[in-house]
Amino acid sequence: MASATPASNVIQAPQDWVTLAHRLGRRFAERAAGHDDADSFVSDNYAELKEARVLSAGVPAELGGGGASHAELGEMLQTLARYCSSTALALSMHTHLVATAAWRWRNEGAPVEPLLRRIAAEHLVLISSGGSDWLQGSGKAVPVEGGYRVSGRKIFASGSPAGQIFMTMAVLEEGVDEPQVLHIAVPFIAPGVKVLDNWRTLGMRGTGSNDVILEDVFVPAAAAAIRRPKGWAPIMHTISNIAFPLIYSVYLGIAEAARDLAVQDAQRKRDDPAIQYLAGEMENELLATRLAVASMMQTAQSPKFGPETTNTLFMARTLAGRHAVRTVEKAMEIAGGSAFFRSRGLERLFRDIQAARFHPLQEKPQQLYAGRMALGLDNKG
Repeated sequence: MASATPASNVIQAPQDWVTLAHRLGRRFAERAAGHDDADSFVSDNYAELKEARVLSAGVPAELGGGGASHAELGEMLQTLARYCSSTALALSMHTHLVATAAWRWRNEGAPVEPLLRRIAAEHLVLISSGGSDWLQGSGKAVPVEGGYRVSGRKIFASGSPAGQIFMTMAVLEEGVDEPQVLHIAVPFIAPGVKVLDNWRTLGMRGTGSNDVILEDVFVPAAAAAIRRPKGWAPIMHTISNIAFPLIYSVYLGIAEAARDLAVQDAQRKRDDPAIQYLAGEMENELLATRLAVASMMQTAQSPKFGPETTNTLFMARTLAGRHAVRTVEKAMEIAGGSAFFRSRGLERLFRDIQAARFHPLQEKPQQLYAGRMALGLDNKG
């Protein structure tokens, strides 16, 4: 009798990820208001994402995953965001970690194949702490026999209630000439890891972006996959150019959803020239958002990442965020007083779109980066 083929070696059948996102999204939309009202994580949606193998969509097919391209992942997240912003944003954080690992496996020969195979076989949920780490890292790593003891508090850990592996950072200062940022992988079941229940926010209430506490957590040396100086090390250019087009695809989807609701609400007053002008303004803002996100996705196709691609990427990120917010603002104006009612859904989209302001690089640091590039100055971060 032949033995069964390990799940991680099975190549998934080709999938239309956008069609799947529409199918799942219709059910997610029915739950969105409830999760928003209760500040509850979208756990039921994550169960469906896992069952549909969406969590391994970005894993190369030859490693047992869905083999979705970067562009396909962006379209999938954009589509899901039209139904449930929180599900799409939380998923984007897992997805960009997978996509970055897949890119490094294909282009750099990075030793991430075991992780990618595990994601495909076990439907692992990866959680990022990028919101609290980014260029400088946070937390403290103390060298001990066989690895490090890590302590710190991480914020904006989206999807944390479902998390299995925490992809985070810690700063090593002992035994080195200058501080080093360690990129580490920590199981959520490891002793000393605690997920708080403190995500009470203006918008994106279903993302479960709780704080995570690390208290003297042992991290084996092998789990410190990357060691870099603070600032713009090469790996940060790679992460930026892969991650942010996916994240901002979510905000494009929210802007599209708001536009559609506003157009529906405007039908009864469409002969009003003031409404027609507002609708035209909204369409301009939405097109600007689409063009900016398309620019981000195009930049992500570069064969090599560095300061120049990062500059282009983050200029487009600023424009995408700015115009996405303005699209939803115009949608609110068009809808008028009905937009103020939570039952209509626009109010939630207005709150959710505000999160577009807060991802790196935020507008002023981005403009500083671009200005220094234009003037021939360095950007060490």
